[in-house]
Amino acid sequence: MLVVSNTSPISNLVLIHHLDFLRDQFARVWIPETVKREIANIPDPTAKASVETALQEGWLQSRLIENIQLAAVLERELDRGEAEAITLAIEMKADFLLIDERDGRAIARQAGLRVRGVLGVLLRAKATGWISPIKAEIEALRGRAWFFVVPQLLPKLGETFGNDAAPK
Repeated sequence: MLVVSNTSPISNLVLIHHLDFLRDQFARVWIPETVKREIANIPDPTAKASVETALQEGWLQSRLIENIQLAAVLERELDRGEAEAITLAIEMKADFLLIDERDGRAIARQAGLRVRGVLGVLLRAKATGWISPIKAEIEALRGRAWFFVVPQLLPKLGETFGNDAAPK
């Protein structure tokens, strides 16, 4: 399965100590060079070391985009990392683009890409038994990574995978 990621799923998962979920679910994840530079700026030294290890092990790999014109057009609406991640996903004919930002997800879908975000990665980890309650991971995302979860989504997460996701 060919997967490209934007910065946020990687940085969010590394901040809650679950970057391994990407390796376990996808075997290899591609990122554009801009995303590589963005995640290199994560201030947490443990998180930064986890990303460096993933790059050294080779399951997280970076690649230059070729269609600079497409990325420039996308940058009119998105930040550079999102624009390059969408461009790279199109160029590589990726099975999935990992991206969390609403505008980026919408544009990626318009381009025909299948998207998944950090919550989808966590839900898949729960479904496969890698984690039991998902509530702790969602709270960690909100507390450590300042990840915004639409309040209406929390009860839905609880319905899908048991009530452990719903706030108490």
